[in-house]
Amino acid sequence: MYKQFLRLFFSVTGMLTACFVQAQDSLRNEKPQMADAMRSNGKIYVVVAVLLVILAGLFLYLFQTDRKLTRLEQKIK
Repeated sequence: MYKQFLRLFFSVTGMLTACFVQAQDSLRNEKPQMADAMRSNGKIYVVVAVLLVILAGLFLYLFQTDRKLTRLEQKIK
């Protein structure tokens, strides 16, 4: 059973890898149109700013949660 699972796993992994490689080859000759349009309009900076705000919020949330957990652990001890 274990050998059959491994054989199936590696077969699926090999097929997916081949599909990804072919997809990248077909995109190599084309330039991304959306990125060029957003860059020319200046909207790419808005996208980057929004992503940075979201990441900063996530890091702040994780930092605060870690501090609260540390305080609770110290109270338990």
